[in-house]
Amino acid sequence: MSNVEIVVEDENPEDPDLFGLYLGIPLTERGEAYAGALPDKIAIYRLPLEEEFGADPAILEDEIRITVLHELAHHFGIDEDRLDELGWS
Repeated sequence: MSNVEIVVEDENPEDPDLFGLYLGIPLTERGEAYAGALPDKIAIYRLPLEEEFGADPAILEDEIRITVLHELAHHFGIDEDRLDELGWS
């Protein structure tokens, strides 16, 4: 995987309940014009995850893993409908 920045931030200012967000052009949609583009970004939002799942460290760890995999799936071109089918939403 290249040209992807993965960051942990406190929360999304536009949607403070969001656990994660992929910003970029999925691999399945990239063309020749993609060369030289700024990195895609995957943001994981710490505060909503901790607020929702922080009482149980094992569940928090699982939810962080699910969130990261969910956003990585978007990078690879997997949409929300397919993630729902796979149980990753």
